[in-house]
Amino acid sequence: MDKYTMGWDIPEPFVKDAFMACGVPRADAEICADVLLESDRRGIESHGVNRFKPIYIDRIRAGQQSAVTNIEVVRETPATAVLDGNHGMGQVVAHRAMATAIEKAKSNGLGMTAVRNSTHFGIAGYYCSMAADAGCIGMVGTNARPSIAPTYGVENMLGTNPLSFGIPTDEPFPFMFDCATSITQRGRIESDARLGKPTPGGHVITGDGAALTDSASILKALTDGSAALAPLGGSGDQSGGYKGYGFATVVEILSSALQGGRFLRALSGFENGRQVPYALGHFFLAINAEAFLGIDTLKRIAGDICRELRSSKKAPGHDHIYTAGEKEYLTWMERKDTGVPINQGVMRDLVNIRDMCGLKQYVFPFEPLEG
Repeated sequence: MDKYTMGWDIPEPFVKDAFMACGVPRADAEICADVLLESDRRGIESHGVNRFKPIYIDRIRAGQQSAVTNIEVVRETPATAVLDGNHGMGQVVAHRAMATAIEKAKSNGLGMTAVRNSTHFGIAGYYCSMAADAGCIGMVGTNARPSIAPTYGVENMLGTNPLSFGIPTDEPFPFMFDCATSITQRGRIESDARLGKPTPGGHVITGDGAALTDSASILKALTDGSAALAPLGGSGDQSGGYKGYGFATVVEILSSALQGGRFLRALSGFENGRQVPYALGHFFLAINAEAFLGIDTLKRIAGDICRELRSSKKAPGHDHIYTAGEKEYLTWMERKDTGVPINQGVMRDLVNIRDMCGLKQYVFPFEPLEG
């Protein structure tokens, strides 16, 4: 079993077939599978197959999101559009929204779309990569179920609200900055809980100030509202926590106010004690480099900046300075040959998904599982 925890190529046809078995149309299932697996390929396991069952399949089966995605254009101008995802697959909604923003940017220099009534769409960086590949600067943000407490607060109000930027360079990979506006995010805690690893102190805020580091307990506390995540910078002003709080609020506003969507507590996924759709909002911006001094100029200068940063003086004990997106690119290069490492919890999920979906044609090399 160790050789599979070290690396294994999760078959993309299996992920696609499992989505289809849950009612997702083939073309949409291909998008969903690619987004999910690309996260693992980049080393972002918190948003990869680790979340296949609990975030997507279980929510489809619970009726919290629709397997069939019907996207409605609420309003449109030459440079903008407001889309309603009608609680369909977030990856499909986001793919359409960014593709629309890119198309508008190619015609108008800038293109922006705002989305309401969507669901979890995976890593925001995937959609910024779409823009960068098309010769555009991409910016993506989304709100999420309440997790972050505001500075000097203890109640989870804001989502982890990631903000992502993708900028083409003349290197083999774009500058790709993609992170939550909290110190850590639910996906990381979920991954740590599977592995029995604690969450570092200071990442979670409780109403009575008690330290909370047990990852499984934190997940329960986030759900019942007895704990919250600290924003980037921490829970107070001394280390700049107000900055993370401010960025999270910007993302919350742009993910709801432009499109008339839900926000804050209304994104909990529960209403009067029953499960309801999460009704998330997103925004996507594409900036066409050709509308300025051209893609070659952007790529060259962006690349020069990254190279100069990496060549600057290193701190004692460190021999490499990374720029955003570099680690993910290096991981992708390694994993395209060695496969993606998966833990026993994910192995069990894959077996459960296969059996639940009746996909008997798939036999995994790590079977039989121990325990």
